[in-house]
Amino acid sequence: MTLANSALDTSDVDKWIGKRIVYNEFWDPCNATDIRRWVQAMDYANPLHWDEEFARASKFGGIVAPQSFTVAMDYGHGCHPSCVGKIPGSHLIFAGEEWWFYGTPVRPGDKLVQERTFAGYKVRETGFAGPTMFADGDTVHYNQHGALVAKERATSIRYLVDEAAKRAVYAKENRPPKLWTKEELDEVARVRLDWIRSNRDGISPRFSEVKVGDALPRRVIGPHSRVTFALECRAHRQNIWGTYRWNAPEGVHDPAQDDAGFAADMTYDFEARKIDPRHGDGLFHGPSSGHINAEKGEKVGMGGVYGYGSSMNAWHVDTVAYWAGHDGYVWHSVTQFRSPAFEGDVTYIDGTVTEKHETSAFGLPVVKVETRMTTQTGDTILKGTAEVSLPL
Repeated sequence: MTLANSALDTSDVDKWIGKRIVYNEFWDPCNATDIRRWVQAMDYANPLHWDEEFARASKFGGIVAPQSFTVAMDYGHGCHPSCVGKIPGSHLIFAGEEWWFYGTPVRPGDKLVQERTFAGYKVRETGFAGPTMFADGDTVHYNQHGALVAKERATSIRYLVDEAAKRAVYAKENRPPKLWTKEELDEVARVRLDWIRSNRDGISPRFSEVKVGDALPRRVIGPHSRVTFALECRAHRQNIWGTYRWNAPEGVHDPAQDDAGFAADMTYDFEARKIDPRHGDGLFHGPSSGHINAEKGEKVGMGGVYGYGSSMNAWHVDTVAYWAGHDGYVWHSVTQFRSPAFEGDVTYIDGTVTEKHETSAFGLPVVKVETRMTTQTGDTILKGTAEVSLPL
């Protein structure tokens, strides 16, 4: 599948199509603090996920994880199965996620195991980096009882760093971080608090009463900063020292630990990690370190520090789930990332009910919600849809 006359060498990728990869597992079950850390980092103030007294009084009888937390129970921020094989001189950013959920909640004490497969890729020309690989990876999540929790298809963008640097689409001189006035920040805080208050009790709208065209309450997250990006990184359990182990079956080569072709200062050193755990925590070293290190972010064509795709997907799922309430459930979700959340920006999340179906593949009535994330200047950074069940 290598393109003729292209500098994007995908020859080492082809041999992994359709194969199991990324054999990795967390040592420990999750706990309530892991869940609280996640919603704090995602700025998701649903008390069901952090307030013990509120959660105990709910139908769930205690703290339960939001559906978005599933990705934090996995290694690689969800996108690792879409990044396999060496492409010299390349880097990676997240392009989107598709999730299927199966009605099994994640609670404190649960331990998930995953099956990960590289699904394949396409190469297209983009204004961002010329020849660009759009690669898909699949992850199936089971809990300790063998129950199916969720499936994810992650899409990553693998591109040549030099080509992205030439085009400088995200050059910092084109978008210096916004400096916010007190009045502007007060307005952001007002919108944020209004959204928290919009369904804090978790009351679900009735399917019979919801209408196509109904708008969800507007949500805002930000302003984004190196601090918020670092908090998001630390909320992923893999980025806490010593939390995981490689567990490939004997005699099976796992390419997840091989050289992917990234720059030396953007590559994990798993041997060094045995002595200095910073080499594996995602902030100081490795391909994610450009999210908070401006110099590294510039080198890979992002113009400075920038946010995580996995966070954007969580914002989407959480926003729909909050509106759907305690008796609602997101069964299927798709997101397409148009641009990262950059330092200094805020992200507005708007949603609209676009369809109603009395029968569905999920065995019950669902509504379809479309979401759009925009910056303070109106630029779209994400489009998403979710199919969610509601009480009749």
